[in-house]
Amino acid sequence: MRARETNRTRAYLDLREQREQAADCRRCELWRNATQTVFGEGPVPAELMLVGEQPGDAEDLAGRPFVGPAGRILDQALEFAGLDREQVYVTNTVKHFKFEERHKRRIHQKPDAGEIAACNHWLEAELADVAPTVLIALGATAARALIGARFRVTRQHGEFVPSELAPFVTATLHPAAILRMRTPSERTAAQRGFERDIARAAAMLR
Repeated sequence: MRARETNRTRAYLDLREQREQAADCRRCELWRNATQTVFGEGPVPAELMLVGEQPGDAEDLAGRPFVGPAGRILDQALEFAGLDREQVYVTNTVKHFKFEERHKRRIHQKPDAGEIAACNHWLEAELADVAPTVLIALGATAARALIGARFRVTRQHGEFVPSELAPFVTATLHPAAILRMRTPSERTAAQRGFERDIARAAAMLR
């Protein structure tokens, strides 16, 4: 028991150091317009790790991942799966908010391959220290970074794939994609599918 607690403390300290270093990250140009680096948060190690694309407007201002509308959908899915947000480690593939300004609003822009590659250093550190049993990529960008370009979230969501990153690896929709659905019925159907994918993955922990 003492050895396990020591390893957990060491991992926490290692990741805290990475978080402090990431606060001054200049590996790509996204830091110039973003408010701050948004690093992952949660227990270290953690049995379940969730990886999204990048922080949004609310996350950029708060300095925490998944605290905006998409975060609320994620929290509902975790509750549906019988999990509490504090039980999981949540992060993003890219740690800075990429956006363009339109009429005083900051509109999300998809990170490019170079920006994703530049941020992979931090994601690898998180994966090493969190050491999840179940790893879930949220959305196509995270799935591409963690699983590969051949994985298609729209067709393969909820499927487990062999990976060296964790014993169980899968991907599902990004909760922000649910918010962009055109009609209430489409949003409801997408959210139900999202919740089932999270619950299926969480079942691997039991």
